[in-house]
Amino acid sequence: MTEPTSTHNLDRYGSAELPWSRPRDVLAADTPTADLTFFVATVRPDGRPHTAGVGAIWVDDALYFVSGPGTRKSRNLAVNPACSISVRLRGIDLVLEGEAHRVTDTEVLDRIAAVYRTGGWPATVADDALTAPYSAPSAGPAPWHVYRLTLHSAVGVAGAEPHGATRWTFAH
Repeated sequence: MTEPTSTHNLDRYGSAELPWSRPRDVLAADTPTADLTFFVATVRPDGRPHTAGVGAIWVDDALYFVSGPGTRKSRNLAVNPACSISVRLRGIDLVLEGEAHRVTDTEVLDRIAAVYRTGGWPATVADDALTAPYSAPSAGPAPWHVYRLTLHSAVGVAGAEPHGATRWTFAH
């Protein structure tokens, strides 16, 4: 299980640091069935930022997302895998920072496709990517590459009790 190597309390109002288990458990419980919107921020080759929505899921203690190979985010990740992903979860806003690398292992892709199907997206594996009759309008045409985020750090700001703000750092 991915556990932080350090935790830093960012709260300025006296709340205790938040446990990593709080956002992790919500990610595990709510993806892919809850209506969550994830945004990935990447860096263009000229250094300008780019942000786009992605379909993301938490599987086997890691965040995975899909992206068409011709999209700006995929082209950016091919040059520079550094990225951040943000999402508003039940009771906590979360920003994950790290590196996203393409997944091509058939067994992992089969597992990811199976989890997406539990959420209603009829994904299947085709060669080293996913395909389906449809995807988000901005995803580009099939096939869609799968990326796994290697966590470097995460920041959570709780909007529900217990309140707090915490940064978690992970070994990578």
